[in-house]
Amino acid sequence: MIITLIGMPGSGKSCMGRAVASKVSMKNIDADAVIEKRTGRKLQEIINTDGLDAFKKIEEEVLLSLGDDNIIISTGGSAVYYDRAMQHFKAIGKVVYLKVSLDVLIERLGDFSKRGIAMKDGQTIKDLYDERCALYEKYADKTINCSGNAYSQYRKKLIDYINSIK
Repeated sequence: MIITLIGMPGSGKSCMGRAVASKVSMKNIDADAVIEKRTGRKLQEIINTDGLDAFKKIEEEVLLSLGDDNIIISTGGSAVYYDRAMQHFKAIGKVVYLKVSLDVLIERLGDFSKRGIAMKDGQTIKDLYDERCALYEKYADKTINCSGNAYSQYRKKLIDYINSIK
């Protein structure tokens, strides 16, 4: 079984992946961490130095390379821009969208300038949110609303979902 977590930066993909994997006897891979390990650089450094297009090429290659069995994959927020990668994840398992409201997202992100968010020049967080939400919904097999402070409830919903499809 393979579960792929998608959602905006700050939606909890990395934290949920780590927390839930051990509870359901699965491994966890964070795609952003894989990119940083393979390149030896932080995401924001890649974007600043090589540009957004170069970052996207690296990210898509990494996403397409992921797929061990019995794993939860925490993707970067921009994973949904790569139809090939998303079709790959849907073919090998289930895709779960961790949804947050724009207000909660802004509160969680704070100063996002060093976070490595794949944004076009001049694009606002609202623009990015509006653009990506439709893609998250398009690819999701399951959506879990993660707005608010009830982290344990979101975690339980994901655990229950995984156990229901095992």
